[in-house]
Amino acid sequence: MALPTTIEYSALEKLYLDPRNPRLGLTKSEPLESQDTLMERMRTWGLEELAVSFLENGFWPQEAVIVVEEELYDQPNRLVVVEGNRRIAALRYLKRAIEGLPSPGKWKQLAEGARPNDELFTQVPYILAPSRQAVTAFIGFRHVTGIKQWAPAEKAEFIASMVDDNNMSYESIRKQIGSRIDVVRRNYIAYRILHQIKDLEIDISEEGLDNRFSVLFLSLREAGVQKFLGVDIRAEPDQARIPVPEGNTTNLSDFVSWLFGTSRSRPLFTDSRNVGNFARILSSTEATEYLRAVPDPSFDLALQKAGIEDEEIENQLKQASNQMELALSRVHLHRDSVPIQKAMRRLALNARELVLKFPSIADEIRLQRGSGDDA
Repeated sequence: MALPTTIEYSALEKLYLDPRNPRLGLTKSEPLESQDTLMERMRTWGLEELAVSFLENGFWPQEAVIVVEEELYDQPNRLVVVEGNRRIAALRYLKRAIEGLPSPGKWKQLAEGARPNDELFTQVPYILAPSRQAVTAFIGFRHVTGIKQWAPAEKAEFIASMVDDNNMSYESIRKQIGSRIDVVRRNYIAYRILHQIKDLEIDISEEGLDNRFSVLFLSLREAGVQKFLGVDIRAEPDQARIPVPEGNTTNLSDFVSWLFGTSRSRPLFTDSRNVGNFARILSSTEATEYLRAVPDPSFDLALQKAGIEDEEIENQLKQASNQMELALSRVHLHRDSVPIQKAMRRLALNARELVLKFPSIADEIRLQRGSGDDA
């Protein structure tokens, strides 16, 4: 269903902030929060810059908010804003400050001497959509894959609402928001895991969960994480609503403590580039036993116990050998080059130090050369 294009106008007080706004994240509560509470929650959303624009330019019709008529707070036919909540919240804060009502300091400063357009608060442009579902494609494209993207947890919240509230398939969501089906699926599964985490008795803040959601999302690409949690990353929505099987809740609790940290322990790592190594740690029985046994485990030591450091050093030495073999085919043509001599001296010193780390190899080289030289 196409989105209507007719612009209508309403007084500000008749437009309601959306308690189901995905930007509110996991901390949305039931029953629905009051409008004042929602405004307080939105204070840190950069509303002041919008207010400055409104004072200078008014509210442009082409930036009309999108609303639906719904029952809200037991009242029917409320105009609930499903796209443009920041704009409405900014107008509300600005109106309060101009009217002299209690307001944060920044808003008082903005209101001093302000002379807004007479219609700024009485003629707010809006487009009335027939339903939330009718505007889903527009909002999804704009905020999930488009130019005004939400934070990762907010994107996942929106995709989950498309699955759970609108009974949409991954394929239909992919088409509507212009994403890949594997990304849609992983967002949904990651979001459902967050809800399982909330049911665990772990002292981790919901704000922390939201802030680290992107790391959880990335980790689900890794086979080691999928196996540790027992997650079927290709599961359809009916099977994915409870991604981590009941028998794996202990693993989920440990996973959360290591990935997010708690009030008593730090996250095992903070750089998302370590997600791959974390997955390999989870695949090692010795490494996970170490993580469980130590109150404040070391990520590097866990890597060693998983045998990952051996592989990394092996790969580094192989790469160095490959480069040396390439140089050997041509270096004799450049013996008089001062920069090459300098590089060769550095290589020789490093190679000598490496060989001396392995006495048996050093002895083997000496025998083969027929020399007693330590080099």
